[in-house]
Amino acid sequence: MTREEILEIFTKTGAMLTGHFLLTSGKHSNRYFQCAQVLQYPQYTERLCQALAQPFAGLDVDTVIGPAMGGILVSYEVARALGARSLFTERENGHMKLRRNFSVSPGERVLVVEDVITTGGSVAEVIQLVRSLGGQPVGVGVLVDRSGGRVDLGVRTEALLRVTVETFEPADCSMCAQGLPASKPGSRRL
Repeated sequence: MTREEILEIFTKTGAMLTGHFLLTSGKHSNRYFQCAQVLQYPQYTERLCQALAQPFAGLDVDTVIGPAMGGILVSYEVARALGARSLFTERENGHMKLRRNFSVSPGERVLVVEDVITTGGSVAEVIQLVRSLGGQPVGVGVLVDRSGGRVDLGVRTEALLRVTVETFEPADCSMCAQGLPASKPGSRRL
């Protein structure tokens, strides 16, 4: 898929937002990617995830895993495209865990996926969890990398869309200084 095709899908589905947003990282931004808006359409989700799976097609991926919530559908569709198993992690007491009797075996080749990364914190936690269970992270695939490629997760990382979106510490946010209220469209509480 071309960058233009991807941007068209995100625009058409309302997944690219402008305003004053509080990000999961605690920073503020004037742009937000709400991938849930695009993932509600199976035809777009399938196309995007097939494109995301392509760079990893020859890596003998056993399992695709993504953090809940954003990574669940991405994990499922990328796993389907690769003929692999799909898992997801959940936060329990503030830490990423495998629940629901999910497991990763020693030596299992695992691709970590996510809908959006800004700092890469959740994905880094999933990579650490996979390694702690003896799994072998073979890469990371994301629909949108908001860092513009600046996040280093220590493994091959592929993104369908790389954008550099300005982020601000709350104390340095001009929108806060103007008294504009920030919204938090994401799902994880700080």
